Order: sequence, then C-alpha cells, then structure tokens
Amino acid sequence: MAHTARPLVQLSLATNYALGGLDVRGYHAFNLAIHLLAGLLLFGIVRRTLESEPLRARYAEGAPWLAAAVAAIWLVHPLQTESVTYVIQRAEALMGLFFLLTLYCLIRGSRSPHRKAWYLAAVLACVLGMGSKEVMAAAPLVALLYDRVFLSSSFKTLIRERWKLYFNLAATWAILAALLVTSHPEGQTVLVAGLTPWRYAVTQSGVIAHYLRLALWPHPLVLDYTWPLAETVTAVAPQVLVVLTLLAGTLWALRRRPPLGFLGAWFFLILAPTSSILPIADVAFEHRMYLPLAAVVALGVFGAHEALRRLATAAALRQGLAVGLLGMAVIALTGATVRRNEDYRSEFSIWSDTVANRPDNPRAHSNLGVILQAQGKRREALAQYYEALRLKPDYPDPHNNVGVILAGEGRIDEAIAHYSEALRLAPYYPDAHNNLGAALLGEGRVEEAIAHFAVALSVKPDNPDAHNNLGAALYAQGRVREATARFSEALRLNPSDADAHNNLGTALLAQGRAKEAIAHFSEVLRLKPTSSDAHYNLGLAMHLGGDTQGAIAQYSQAVQLSPDNAQAHNNLGLALYRQGRIREALTHLAKAARLRSEFAPALESLRKDQESREEVKRQP
Repeated sequence: MAHTARPLVQLSLATNYALGGLDVRGYHAFNLAIHLLAGLLLFGIVRRTLESEPLRARYAEGAPWLAAAVAAIWLVHPLQTESVTYVIQRAEALMGLFFLLTLYCLIRGSRSPHRKAWYLAAVLACVLGMGSKEVMAAAPLVALLYDRVFLSSSFKTLIRERWKLYFNLAATWAILAALLVTSHPEGQTVLVAGLTPWRYAVTQSGVIAHYLRLALWPHPLVLDYTWPLAETVTAVAPQVLVVLTLLAGTLWALRRRPPLGFLGAWFFLILAPTSSILPIADVAFEHRMYLPLAAVVALGVFGAHEALRRLATAAALRQGLAVGLLGMAVIALTGATVRRNEDYRSEFSIWSDTVANRPDNPRAHSNLGVILQAQGKRREALAQYYEALRLKPDYPDPHNNVGVILAGEGRIDEAIAHYSEALRLAPYYPDAHNNLGAALLGEGRVEEAIAHFAVALSVKPDNPDAHNNLGAALYAQGRVREATARFSEALRLNPSDADAHNNLGTALLAQGRAKEAIAHFSEVLRLKPTSSDAHYNLGLAMHLGGDTQGAIAQYSQAVQLSPDNAQAHNNLGLALYRQGRIREALTHLAKAARLRSEFAPALESLRKDQESREEVKRQP
C-alpha cells in the first residue's frame, strides 16, 4: 500500500480479503454500506442547506422531505451502479463518502458550540478522501464556495472566522501530491503524453453532454466506453454549445442566484479533475458522475417542487402529487438499477453487454476474449481477439493472447509471430516476453528464451511464472542450482503453483535431495490429485530415496490414471522385480516395451535373468 495513490481503498480491499477471502459478498456489502452512508450524509447536507439563512424562508418547512427525495433518487439511480456494484470502483464511492463528510462537518461546525471538533473532523475526512481518489482535490474548493453561498455574508467574513479550517483543508493537497509522486501508476488516474489539453477538453464536451443525458435517461449504461477523441470542434459543436451554455449559466447564477449557481459549480468542479483539460487515459467512465449526479438530482427535485407550488395551490393536492411523482421516480429508477445489476452477475455477462452496446470498442472485445479463453472456449476467444485487432491493429494485448491460444494448439511459429508483434508494439510488455520465452524454450532456443525471461522479470520482478520458466531454462542448460533458486522464488510468490513445485522437486532430485523432493511432489499431488505425472514423480523420488514400497504404490496410481505411461510401467516393473514379484513385474515391463520400443532390451534382459534363475533352481 505504500506504493499506491489510493492507500485507503487498498486497505479496505485488504480488510475484505482478511475477513472473507475472495468471497464477493463481503466486498459488495462493504460497497453498499459506503453508498448508504453517503446517502445519509447527502440527506443531512441538503436538509441543513435548505434550513440555512438564504433558503430558510422558502424551504425550511419542507426541508426533510425535499432532502429525503434528493437522497432517495440519488441512492437508487442506475448511473450509480458502476460505483457501487463494480467492486474496484469503491474508490469513487469511498472518495464520495469523505467528500460529503467534509462538507457535512463544515456545516455542523458553523452552527455548533463544538466547532473545533467538527472542523477537525472535516480536515480528517478530507485527508481520508485524498487517500481514496484524486477527485477529492475539488473538496476544499467546493467547501469554500458552499461556505460563501450558504454560511457567510462575504469572503472577508468567511476568512476571518474560518481561515484555519481552509488553510488545513488546502494543506491536504500536499498529501495528495505526495501520494501521486511516490505511487506506482497502476490503478490510479494516469495522464497521457501527446494528448493536448485542448483536444481533451473538446472531447469532454461530448462526454459531459452524455453524462447529463444518462442522468435524465440512464440507458444504455456501459462499463467501458473507450470514448473516441474528437478530431475537431465542429465534430462535437452541439455538445460544446450545451456545455458552454451551462458554464455561462453557472457563472451568471453564482452572481445573481448563488444557491442555484452552487449546484452548477458542484457539478463542474467535481468533474474538473477528470473532465476538463487534464488529459487522462480513459476519457469517459460512468462512475465519475457519482457526486456530480447529486447536483442534477437536486435541480430536478427543486424544479419539480417549484412547479407543483405554482400548478397546485391546494396543499393537500400538492403533497399528494409530490409523493406520487417521487414514488414513481424511485420505483422506476430502482427497477432500472436492479436490471443493470443483472449485467454484473458475471465477467462474461458484463463484457458481453459492453460489446453489444459498444461494438467498436477494441478493449471490450479483448476482455471478452480473455473471459472466453478462461472458459476454454478458444474459438470464440480468438474471434474476439481478431475483432479487437481489426478495430485497433496496434493493440498488443490481443496479439499476446492469440499467441497463448496458438501455442496451446501446437502452432508455435504462429504464436511466436504474435508474441513478437506484441513486443514490437510494447517492447517492455512482461507477459509477452514471458510467453515468447516459453515458446522459444519449447523449441530448444534456450539462450533466446532466457533473454526474454530476464526482460520480463526486470519489468515485473514479482511474476512467479517468469521465475518458474527461467528456472526451467536454466535447468535445461544444466545450471541446476540456479534453477533451484528460481523455482524457490516462484513458490515464494505463489505457494500454490503446482508446476513450480514439480520443477523444484525435479531439481532437488537431480541434486540427490530425495527427501526434499518428496515434499514438493507430495504438494503437487495435493494440488493436482489426479495427475499421473505427479504420482510418477513422487514414486521416482521415493524409489531413489529407498522407499520401494511407497514407490510401487505411486507408480501403480500413475499407470492406473494413465495406462499408456510407458516410463511408469517400466519403473513399476523394475520395482516389483526387486521385490520378487516376478509375474507382475514382467507384465508391466512388457506393457512398457509395447508402448516404447526402447524398453524392450530391459524386458529381454530380465526375462533371461529370470530364466537363468529358474534353470539354477532346476539343477540338482
């Protein structure tokens, strides 16, 4: 966690793992709890805002009901699904929780005799938010603007009364900066070199307009858009016009109608880290609307409230209409959210849905291919990889994955070509180096294989497969001690790697360390109890370790599981012969000779030996 910009998210995931392993129910329960707590905070913020000095006269009486309406719609809106159901996006929800908590503590502190405690809580919440996701950078600015609009008569008054609070809130930016500087980029927001801020901003006009449409009509929802970059302003002119109009309206409202302007500022300020001029790798994701959606919902609820006040003069009628409209909205949105959650029931279903909605998305095709490949559906997986490459020929991942499938089919030359192309596109792609090395090793090109394994490990030193493969290459060169060290490292990184246990056992056996080898071969059998080779290897280790009876038991299991295992039949025959079980021994030796002709001389030799023994017995 010391190398991530989101340590609190990693800590929460580690806690989930410690409590329930990979049982997904615990992760979903945690995400749902975060979302519900955020909804409660939103309710509290909206209610207290409606009871603040600028809005009290008009909204105080109905504040609890209006706040409940905003929170309820925000909680059940389908656009929130990605932040709540998609486990890793708890980063967005967790940041949202602390963002809302920061604002709530500010509001409570402004009206409480224990203001120092509330302000300290606000700063701590802001710190935790900075450790959750980079979007939290907007929190100090939103808090300052909220204070000016709803709590203070002027910025001068605000600074005089709460300058220490805002100094400390701003200081949390230093924490975020330190996390970004010291972290590994994997799993965080990454800036893209070569993409100009202007082009990114123009593209974001289309994205923001799309977000707004989804807030009003959340269909279809898509996990991964791989949104195309706008080539020119004219290509997205209508969306640019919409966004500029909304920005201008926000600035106007901040001067003339500050509470309304605050909703617009909330929307744009929270989106700013991802949807302004900072060019980041992924242009559009629905989870980025987690907090901005609150402004859209609030605007809709207050707009409906004002419309009802004008259209229905009778209080009873107005209340009845309000309850009816809210009920219909919540039921409809809840139904849509339940339906959307069905798409998340499996990796296959969510990526199939993504491909169906974005058929021109190469990453979606590639990811669906990975799922199909894991299910053993190689033909279907290849079709998805080839479609991804058709859409994006310079995409290294599908090339690598196609190579894996082709190598598994014995089409090694074609596999090598795909691995090589993946490395041409991404020269430091560790998986492609490892896979190419494995293919070359299988072809006997050991030196070349070692070079690729070395590169793979230089980029990703904690890759157990690469350590295991490098060990196999070193063993092939007779460098048994070096190979042993690599196999041991592979097992340190992945103690459940049956292949590494098998390879380490083989290396230990080659060094005469039969007892240690037996331990590793036994572990292979625990992991793969129906493996004929594992029984054979354990039998061999026992045989060399002097346990002939144990060896016979393991060889017997090996030939039972794999009747055509000539080596196991041969070794079983020899072991039985040494125990004087001649008839059984000759049966297995004969089977070995039929399967592999090179075992025939041994059979003939033992037959002659047995005949000589019998001849001696017949002599008086």
